[in-house]
Amino acid sequence: MLSILFGIFIILHGLVHLLYGGQSAGLFELQEGLTWPDGSWAFAKLLGNEATRMLTNVSLVLAAAGFATGGIGILLKQSWSRPVIAGAAIFSSVIYILMWDGVAQKLHDKGGIGILINLAILAVLLILHWPNLG
Repeated sequence: MLSILFGIFIILHGLVHLLYGGQSAGLFELQEGLTWPDGSWAFAKLLGNEATRMLTNVSLVLAAAGFATGGIGILLKQSWSRPVIAGAAIFSSVIYILMWDGVAQKLHDKGGIGILINLAILAVLLILHWPNLG
């Protein structure tokens, strides 16, 4: 039963990435005044904010697809789901770190909570070796 809840949680975590993808694409604002990922320390000066937003959007859609695929794999008790979810969690964390604007205020609006969730997912998968899919 817990593995089913974990699989559903992973899928929902992936869907949240689509919300941030919509924010980055400028389709809507998750919060009034939130301009993330504008000002990304890694890409804004190199690519400009518009290209950074598009890169972020595409990356977040890929991360969401990874989480959704891995979550479905957990529900189907497939052993390949662990590396898929771990890869999605690492990729997601890298996205949020690279798209951070370098300002420590309001980290929760810039993917900080998502990074913590990703770390917890990685700990469950790689340290605790759970769920048992064999």
